[in-house]
Amino acid sequence: MAYTRTAAVFGGTGLIGRHVVRELARAGYRVKVATRVPERAYFLRPYGTPGQIVPFAVDYGDEASIARAVESADVIVNCVGILFEKKSGAFRKAHAETPMAIAKAADTASVERFVHVSALGIDESGSKYAETKREGEGQVRKYVPHATILRPGVVFGAGDRFFNLFAELARYVPALPLIGGGKTKFQPVFVGDVAGAVIAAITLPKTGDKSPLGKTYELGGPDVVDFRGIYKTLFRYTCRRRALVPVPFGAAKLLGRVLGLMPNPLLTADQVESLKTDNIVREGALTLSDLGVQARDMDTLLPTWLEHFCPGGRYGAGRRPATT
Repeated sequence: MAYTRTAAVFGGTGLIGRHVVRELARAGYRVKVATRVPERAYFLRPYGTPGQIVPFAVDYGDEASIARAVESADVIVNCVGILFEKKSGAFRKAHAETPMAIAKAADTASVERFVHVSALGIDESGSKYAETKREGEGQVRKYVPHATILRPGVVFGAGDRFFNLFAELARYVPALPLIGGGKTKFQPVFVGDVAGAVIAAITLPKTGDKSPLGKTYELGGPDVVDFRGIYKTLFRYTCRRRALVPVPFGAAKLLGRVLGLMPNPLLTADQVESLKTDNIVREGALTLSDLGVQARDMDTLLPTWLEHFCPGGRYGAGRRPATT
C-alpha cells in the first residue's frame, strides 16, 4: 500500500509516543519512528499494516542524522522527554538541545506541521525539569514559529509511571507519603486523549479560529485532585488501604537525593521541587476542548488496568472497594 503522507515521531517508544504512533497509523500515515535503537521500536509494528511503521535509527547528537529522520516527512511529532536525570545535563539534552536540533531540521525541510509535547505547569515551577522544558519550547518557537505546543499534565494509562508506580509500591509498604502535606493539585489526563490532541494538531485547518498553528494548549482531564485524592482513587481501584504520612518538602528533598542515586528512582529531589507548584490547567488557556477532544475521566478508565493490583487479581476474592 502506498502512503501519501509521512510522519516522523521522535520519542515514539514512550508512553505518549506509542499512542501517537498508533493513532497516526490509524489516520493513514506512514510513520517513521526515530530512535537510537530501532530494535526497541519493533513492538510498534503491529499498530499498522506491514511496512507502515518504520523504526529509524537516529543519533540525537548528530544534526545530519536528525535531518535524515526528518527527510520526506510532512509532519513531525516530538515526544522526547525524561522524568529524571541519570547524569548532570541530561534534562537539558533531552528537553532543550534535542528539540532545538529537531526544530532546526524541520525548518530546513519546510515541514508542514510540527507538534512538540512539553509539560503542564512549567511556567511556575523552579525545578530543572521545568526550566529545561521552557527552554525547549523557546527553541522550537525560534525555528518553527508555526509549531503547535502541547502541555499535558500528569499522564495516566496502562503502564504509566504514576498510578501504576504507587499501586505497585502499595503492595509492599504499610504507608505512603503525602509530600508537602499532599496539597499539590493535579489534573491527570488520559494518554489516549493526549494522542488525540496530537492528531487534531496535524489535521485541523491551517487557517481560521480553529487553526492550531503557532498555539500552545494545556492538556488536563476533567478531574482536579490533590495527592490525598490521588491515593483515595488508587485505593478504591486496587482494593488496598494504606496509611498516609505527611512528609515536609525539606525531608522529602533529602529522601529524593538518596533515592535519586538508584538506576530507576522512585523519587528525586527535582521531582520534590516540582511538587511545590500545582499541575493544573490555567484559567483562559487553550485546552483539549479547543482541539475538539473530549477529555475522559479517571473513574471510567483506571479500573481497567488497576484491578490486577487487587489482592487475588482481577477475579480474586479480595476485590472489594477500599475506602480511606
